[in-house]
Amino acid sequence: MVADAPDTAWALMTSLEEFKGHEEPINHRRPSGAAYSRNFGGDNWSDLRAKEQAFADREPAVLVIGAGQGGLSIAARLRLLGVDTLVVDKMPRIGDVWRRRYHSLALHNQVKLNHLPYLPWPPSWPKYLPKDMIANWLENYAWAMECNVWTETSFVEGSFNEEAGHWNAKVRRADGSERVLRPKHIVFANGVAGRPLKPKIPGLDSFKGEVMHTHDFTSGEGWSGKRVLVLGAGTSGHDVAQDLHGHGAQVTLIQRGPTTVTSVAAAGLVHSVYYSEGLPVEDCDLIAATSTYPLLIRSYKAAVTKIKEIDHELLAGLKTRGFKLDFGEDETGHQMKFRRRHGGYYLDCGCSELIINGEVGLMQWEEIDQFVEEGVRLANGQIDKVDLVVTATGYQSQQDLIRELLGSETADKIGPIWGIAPDGELANMFRPTAQRGLWFTGGGFAHARIYSKYIALQIKAREMGLLS
Repeated sequence: MVADAPDTAWALMTSLEEFKGHEEPINHRRPSGAAYSRNFGGDNWSDLRAKEQAFADREPAVLVIGAGQGGLSIAARLRLLGVDTLVVDKMPRIGDVWRRRYHSLALHNQVKLNHLPYLPWPPSWPKYLPKDMIANWLENYAWAMECNVWTETSFVEGSFNEEAGHWNAKVRRADGSERVLRPKHIVFANGVAGRPLKPKIPGLDSFKGEVMHTHDFTSGEGWSGKRVLVLGAGTSGHDVAQDLHGHGAQVTLIQRGPTTVTSVAAAGLVHSVYYSEGLPVEDCDLIAATSTYPLLIRSYKAAVTKIKEIDHELLAGLKTRGFKLDFGEDETGHQMKFRRRHGGYYLDCGCSELIINGEVGLMQWEEIDQFVEEGVRLANGQIDKVDLVVTATGYQSQQDLIRELLGSETADKIGPIWGIAPDGELANMFRPTAQRGLWFTGGGFAHARIYSKYIALQIKAREMGLLS
């Protein structure tokens, strides 16, 4: 056992930290240029920032799509490396990607794992961050880190000019005007999936009640006393069902296939424990990045064994209720489900107990014949009347979105985005793709913090001519 031989190394990783002569201007190397000086009779910091963000007289070297945690982390790191970067986001305000999500949303893992680069969360903030605290912090983060962001700006389409070595990237501003930008790099930081999937479900088009995707769900307020079906038993489905129940709706969760369920407490105890040991976050991030695919498989199998012990009563209660459980194809639990398919699991925040005691109903997909005008007709011929159907059916693949925005040739060239590649790494994430100048980032706050550094350094290396 390695634990019995603490002086024995069992993993080796090399990590690029910085380029000598191009170090980040932080701490003892704080900037002191004209933008931060007393400039009597001339532009002050605010004036210069406004001009910088306008990009009226220049092209950005990097265009980042999405001003969530991934996009802002990349932008902050690139700025400190001296790489001119523009972030575009279709929302009216920075942080709206969190602000506009359902009312009760909070993170499912603790704050210690979720710091952003350079600016950690305030030490007085709660263990599990509510969405609106996150949203407002992102807005302040973009201001404090001097990120150049155009809000209410949509990426329309793009193509790469191989001869010139830059993209032709069309964006549309809030006033309807369009501009073709010519960055050398495009970073998709819009998450790991595309638009909401609205599946073809037998009879659902004939249903006379309201239908919405979890992407559009904001609150269960207004549905008190109404009958609601939530189609899908992943994290979003459970959270939406719990929120509707909390507002007095009669909710039934429809399970389409087995789900991995782990209590938040158990998940916190058995993964990323080194973040709780008082180590600097940077050291913890290096440890996290060191694990190879075979090591991850071993560690997550061990974690699942411990999770099952901790959650024994919870899991037994769900099985008794008829809830279908699994822990992945190789018993690696929610962590590998996240990496392989970005779904199929739920970190329990209380909805499982509601299912166990019958306060939230449970129905299996095979019990349903089809949807009808009044609601749903069951396989036994019974019709359950319903007022609202919420589809928790996930999102289109990122590759499909790339096909729409950059064309089929580019989408086919790069292949799948997210999931496990043949080399054990996440496919096309946080590293060069087969398409020159195209990068992807996504995942949670830890992914944004850790891997934004490596993407930024790789882009900087190319801008310096160190890599072709």
